[in-house]
Amino acid sequence: MNPHAKLISSLSLLLGTTITISSNHWMMAWTGLEINTLAIIPLISKSHHPRAIEAAIKYFLVQAAASALVLFSSMTNAWSTGQWDITHLHHPTSSLLLTTAIAMKLGLVPFHFWFPEVLQGSSLTTALLLSTMMKFPPITILFLTSHSLNPTLMTSMALASTMLGGWMGLNQTQLRKILAFSSISHLGWMAIIIIYNPKLTLLTFYLYSMMTATVFLTLNTTKTLKLSTMMTSWTKAPMLNAALMLALLSLAGLPPLTGFLPKWLIVQELTKQDMTTTATVIAMLSLLGLFFYLRLAYYSTITLPPNSTNHMKQWHITKPTNTSVAILASLSILLLPLSPMILTTI
Repeated sequence: MNPHAKLISSLSLLLGTTITISSNHWMMAWTGLEINTLAIIPLISKSHHPRAIEAAIKYFLVQAAASALVLFSSMTNAWSTGQWDITHLHHPTSSLLLTTAIAMKLGLVPFHFWFPEVLQGSSLTTALLLSTMMKFPPITILFLTSHSLNPTLMTSMALASTMLGGWMGLNQTQLRKILAFSSISHLGWMAIIIIYNPKLTLLTFYLYSMMTATVFLTLNTTKTLKLSTMMTSWTKAPMLNAALMLALLSLAGLPPLTGFLPKWLIVQELTKQDMTTTATVIAMLSLLGLFFYLRLAYYSTITLPPNSTNHMKQWHITKPTNTSVAILASLSILLLPLSPMILTTI
């Protein structure tokens, strides 16, 4: 890809995200979302592979439909209330339309169909952007309108996302699809608490983004795209694979790793809201995701393949591990002891 085009796309991504998260007017938020969509499409389709072109078209169609719904929602709200401020979303129909639009942009169930396919058609670095940075503006809009959302609808979508994300990830062999369903499952945890404690949703998103960045950048370093090549990646970078195993277990939410903190706080907050049954159900549904996380951790470190594979086992990679990967891996594993300090900020 041309360096100038890459620079323009990257700067447009930053600009679109900044416009959306800092705006109070619906039109400015919509403008930022559109800039984001148009900036990421060249990055998705830069390999010119048919699967990448297909992923870019799917992404554009879904995001364009979601942006149209955001406009329709804001216009309906403005007609009834006379307000274009994002925080003044009081019309029930507008709230329903906005929830649908943001669910489409994030990939929440039942609007999840596009996300695994788009990630599978993208490179690992673009898939990382789609899983983290591109979800920040829609989550910010949910954060600003959390007081107007329907609790029953959000809880239903959250539980369905956690269940489907765990269930559909069980039978996958492509790592990008597994991480896509992992993202859908984590979005369920974020959506279920957005009404009761929006700051906790942001904390969950930040920690999820950090752990996902660790996993994607590690896989990019070892050039691993599926389970069969992941089995043979131990010889490339043993220490990096050991850190990957811990990062995957952290993403699964196992104590005493960083990923345990958001799930622990969300279950605690749901219990405070007299939603013990919901907290129990979502905790049980997370066990589905735990299975494929454990399988990934097992393949990355603990075992060599029991059968012969078509992939040549490679010796240590020549380039050293990036410093940012090492820092992200450390943070995604060891942040739990700082939880009292993190709790005071939310």
